[in-house]
Amino acid sequence: MPRADFYLIAKERFREEPLRLVCELARKAYDANLWTLVLVRDADQAEQLDEMLWDMGDDAYIPHQIAGDEEDELTPVLIATPDTDVPLRPLVINLRDGAVDGSFERVLEVVPADESSRGPLRERWKQYQARGLTLNKYDM
Repeated sequence: MPRADFYLIAKERFREEPLRLVCELARKAYDANLWTLVLVRDADQAEQLDEMLWDMGDDAYIPHQIAGDEEDELTPVLIATPDTDVPLRPLVINLRDGAVDGSFERVLEVVPADESSRGPLRERWKQYQARGLTLNKYDM
């Protein structure tokens, strides 16, 4: 049964840099040997995330890249912009505005700290619920 996990940003360090939470989630996924696809909003966000994943500290190397070449299939953490057509992976971290369609085992949704931006994510919760996904919520 596919799952949707919603991560609500609460901690100060994640409020200041929401992508820091995405890096932590990607690291946990990589440590658990889960092939991960990160759906970013645009090229700028892809570049930011790419840089942050390189800068996780000396003990945390996460093989990753921005999608778009023949190495994509060999890379455990793949960052995809809306204009790249890449297959979904078992684990999807979704930073885009819509729910993820298609086949996956688990989708992670990062929920902004800002109350006004949570409306669309409540809608997404209902969409995943209607599709029969198991839903979880975590305060981060």
